[in-house]
Amino acid sequence: MNEPVRIDKWLWAARFFKTRSLATEAIERGRVKINGDRCKPARNVRNGDVLEIDNGSTEWQVCVLALSDKRGSATVARELYRETDESLRRREEQVERRKLFSEPGESIRGRPTKRDRRQLDRSRE
Repeated sequence: MNEPVRIDKWLWAARFFKTRSLATEAIERGRVKINGDRCKPARNVRNGDVLEIDNGSTEWQVCVLALSDKRGSATVARELYRETDESLRRREEQVERRKLFSEPGESIRGRPTKRDRRQLDRSRE
């Protein structure tokens, strides 16, 4: 495909975001940069562009290899970009940190049940 593709469509097709509206929102908040510059959702992506993407839980730095505005399987989406070595290293370090240091509030799921509340009260005595 040699036609220009909007950045929000490309991010959705490459499976960085579940919906185009989430991709558009991230772009508008400045969480997506093309070649180090902030952009608008209508900006076109070109082969060779370097994108910095932060979807909230993970950060990537990728080089665009191919253009697509249609969402396909994950294997097809993976062929649209190549992640930089620095980005891979950073993501692996994040995974290690998450394994070693879990968030204190991660085990809490909503409001405590009556049983949980009794156990909390017993532990405080």
